[in-house]
Amino acid sequence: MDCPDCGGATLPFPVPADRQDCLPGDEPGAALCSHCLALHPVSDPPADPPDFQRVSDAFPQDADAAVPMALLVGLVGNLALYRAEISTLLADVERAGADPLLVLDRLAHDDGLEPEADLAGRRRQLEQLL
Repeated sequence: MDCPDCGGATLPFPVPADRQDCLPGDEPGAALCSHCLALHPVSDPPADPPDFQRVSDAFPQDADAAVPMALLVGLVGNLALYRAEISTLLADVERAGADPLLVLDRLAHDDGLEPEADLAGRRRQLEQLL
């Protein structure tokens, strides 16, 4: 599946049942664009989470941190709309042993990406949520 926003390749993944409320729509999965980091619902995700380091080595290797981080990255552009969901995902990533703000910093400075959201600006706003 290609990203409808930029045409880049997407990385589909299953969304855990307890985080379905963080995903726009009713689909059981999502796909993260490997170029613009847009998040799109997926009706038929793979059974297991992929290696998100295929998007960027800034992503945590552990799926327990990588999946909520991917959701967070996809939602952070709409901070006002998804504030509660983003707060929950930040806590999930931290509980899994990763630093979500450091991941956002690294993604913002990854030359291979062109995020649709201003990750550096959103990172500063997220600091206030923590």
